[in-house]
Amino acid sequence: MSFVIEVLVGGLLAGVMYSMVAIGFVLIYKASGVFNFAQGSLVLFGALTFVSLVERGIRAPIAFAITLAALIVVALVVGRTILQPLVNRPPIVLFMATLGLSFILEGLAQLVWGAQVHGLDLGIDDKPLNISGVMVSQFDLFAAGTAGVLVVGLSLLTNRTRLGLSLRAVADDPLAALAVGIRLPRVWTIVWGLAGLVSLIAGLLWGARLGVQFSLSLIVLKALPVLIIGGFSSISGAIVAGLIVGASEKLAEVFVGPVLGGGIENWFPYVLAVLFLLARPAGLFGEPAIERV
Repeated sequence: MSFVIEVLVGGLLAGVMYSMVAIGFVLIYKASGVFNFAQGSLVLFGALTFVSLVERGIRAPIAFAITLAALIVVALVVGRTILQPLVNRPPIVLFMATLGLSFILEGLAQLVWGAQVHGLDLGIDDKPLNISGVMVSQFDLFAAGTAGVLVVGLSLLTNRTRLGLSLRAVADDPLAALAVGIRLPRVWTIVWGLAGLVSLIAGLLWGARLGVQFSLSLIVLKALPVLIIGGFSSISGAIVAGLIVGASEKLAEVFVGPVLGGGIENWFPYVLAVLFLLARPAGLFGEPAIERV
């Protein structure tokens, strides 16, 4: 029984790591109504910039501040050169724009910092803790705590502030929001800056776990089932769905994998995602689209 609990807890904590990436997608979607394919590249760009600065002798807090400033500059450039000219265009147009942006960010990161793999040590031991007979990773607990702080802070920001109201208005109808005095460039810049902060934190945690390398941008593939299950517009949904995905894939790998030949955790979340699309297309916490006819 203790083994089952360890697998379940390990899966739940791994799901928190997936949620960290998914939250960045949710922020952009709530502000522009588009799936930002460049989120994985932002994760890579942030982690690679931070570790490269640290390796050049810059202290970690200063490197963090410089990296965050660089991501905010990216937010400003994206808002002025991509989002603003494409206001009220079809969502597929914005999606293709973010797809191109992802390749631009990866190419820029490789041009500036090179393509070698970097190790990243955040000073957090990955030794297991014995909690009531259950072995739990210290690193995973730290990641879960970090995600919890982010979720509470972002939920308060988006649901209890004027910025959150402006954000939802822009997502519903950019031109109507503009007509009532909401400054679209300001809202988009703030949201992309917040998404950059989330991407940086997620990049540091994933980089410390897997190493900072260009395959880190593919973490978007792990976040996609989380978004489908939780809903593209809910921060709390991203956390709940991440827990569902993390726990289910680990349990499936341990108990179903031996029957099917192993490797099931790589595709089992997509089975869940397809089932949710069939049963509840908007996700657990998403808002169903209502159209007048």
